[in-house]
Amino acid sequence: MQNPFTTTFSKTPEYTYIHTEKTEEILENFVYENPSESVYKITGVRGSGKTVILAKVEEELKNNENRYINWLVFDVNPTRDILEQIAAMLVKAGFGSEEKKTTGINISATVLGSGGGIGYTADKSNHFFDIGVEVEEMIQNVQKKGRKILIGIDEVSKSEEMIKFASEYGRWLRAGYPVYFVCTGLYENIQELCNVKNLTFFRRATTVKTEPLNMIRMTEMYRSKLNIDVSQARELAKITKGYAYAFQELGVLCFKKKENETLEDILSKLKSELFAYSYEKIWEEMTEMDRFLAGLLTEKEEYKRDEILKLMGEKAGSYSMYRDRLIKRGILNNRQGYVSLALPYFADYIKEYC
Repeated sequence: MQNPFTTTFSKTPEYTYIHTEKTEEILENFVYENPSESVYKITGVRGSGKTVILAKVEEELKNNENRYINWLVFDVNPTRDILEQIAAMLVKAGFGSEEKKTTGINISATVLGSGGGIGYTADKSNHFFDIGVEVEEMIQNVQKKGRKILIGIDEVSKSEEMIKFASEYGRWLRAGYPVYFVCTGLYENIQELCNVKNLTFFRRATTVKTEPLNMIRMTEMYRSKLNIDVSQARELAKITKGYAYAFQELGVLCFKKKENETLEDILSKLKSELFAYSYEKIWEEMTEMDRFLAGLLTEKEEYKRDEILKLMGEKAGSYSMYRDRLIKRGILNNRQGYVSLALPYFADYIKEYC
């Protein structure tokens, strides 16, 4: 039997997907004829399910035509020219005139590699060609035909291409075009892009932070897919702390469990996988002060504010700012005055490798 769990980053779990309220929060907005929100920023720690939320939103708008009517969904690569990709996708969807195809936008069998596909080229003899104007004209055609566009971009960051696209998108918003934008990104990358001059709309856009997976849903998934009883499944779910990558990784390891393997053996493997493929990168991306604060929280499960201030000593004045940063990044939990590390075995990683 095929393993139903998956640990491939950016891959949507086919058989072990756990629905979250964050997905429905976005889709509920898009079900209306005129959605009230145009832009969503999905943020969270690596491995927390940002890409899965975006993929599920795109999938629903594409395939659930009974609920979501007249949507075009464009999944865009942030490392290539974004406006060119959107132009090519609009042409493919039938919204580019024949005249424009001959002057600025062409079908190419080689643009996307040997497999062929839609591409975009500009006629160098046309001194008045402007990609922004071309795309806007096609968007106007989309609007006239009563269609709506969702642009999805995974893992945005402050780049020349993103700034160029976002500047154009701001114009489309002001013009009232039916173009909607959902992106994912690490907290620090989202913040950096928010601070770019003239991108006020992006700064004010709704931020959706990933949340821990639901304990009951994880338990039921482990119970059904691993064929174990509820108490065993609940124990496994608690170990993951709701961290999506840990949930999938533990599922993979338990599914492949050998007869002579104990739970302790499996958890040792789980820690190795988390440390190597997730926590090393998370730690690398943290600032020196982030690391200092996280490093103080490794000896017990939860800490009171006064305990942490005492441990911080002369740096205590910075506590609130860095606590809030780590909460927004998904590294810390804050519960009724108590603070704790949000990721399973992250304290062990800090003590053993940092």
